[in-house]
Amino acid sequence: MNAEPFIQQGIVFSVQEKMVPVGLTIGITSRTGGVSVPPYESLNAGFHVGDDPLDVVRNRTLISEAISVPLSRWVGSEQVHEATIQKVTKEHAGRGAKDLQSALARTDGLYTSDPSILLTSLYADCVPLFFISKKNGLVGLAHAGWKGTAAKIGAKMVELWVEKEQVASDDITVVIGPSIGRCCYEVNNYVIEQMKAAASILTPALIYEETSEDTYQLDLKEMNRHILLSAGIKEDNIHVSTYCTSCQNDLFFSHRKEQGQAGRMMSYIGYA
Repeated sequence: MNAEPFIQQGIVFSVQEKMVPVGLTIGITSRTGGVSVPPYESLNAGFHVGDDPLDVVRNRTLISEAISVPLSRWVGSEQVHEATIQKVTKEHAGRGAKDLQSALARTDGLYTSDPSILLTSLYADCVPLFFISKKNGLVGLAHAGWKGTAAKIGAKMVELWVEKEQVASDDITVVIGPSIGRCCYEVNNYVIEQMKAAASILTPALIYEETSEDTYQLDLKEMNRHILLSAGIKEDNIHVSTYCTSCQNDLFFSHRKEQGQAGRMMSYIGYA
């Protein structure tokens, strides 16, 4: 079993340096250390949840200072729980950094070969997938809720890199970030059927458990790991966080735990 890839460093959780190429900034923000007031206290990075936009910009400025990457280099998207992936270039720099209106439309996956770009994405229980190909100079970020997981957004990123960017799947490392754990993620049979349709599940007990009629505990992180393995990613190249956003609600926002009234963490990947 791989060690926990994320370590807390002030207001962010960073992937351990030994796991990533030199100079790569990769992590996810905590919920603490910002200026937003309840129910978004305090480091809310989402413009779309009802928080004061000025507070969100202040929070994002604090994040930019913590990771030493200015907002002018950030790129974010309008996330819609689908599996659309877009390649980002320097022409997109700054999109979605200071407002939602300029964000890339209807996109849940981003990747780039431009070292001046910081890819960003927002979370409050869904699974952040970070992609790295050191050999090819590519980084990527995908937002995988249950719908994105069922649509195999992780596998689609791998397929894009292999087919469009001539990357060997053996050269791709994926980090699966903090998200809601199996312990706290209760779903119905419909969701489980979507998981079964997405990939052949040889060992269901690793991914879900039926606790009562039409009620299951689903491990979205493990499901994404399973999909990535099926897409050709080597087992040793997948690092999975043990953090549960619902259990550790003092550190992270959780849409489930906070009954829909939650801020958003921001995941990010790029070169400082």
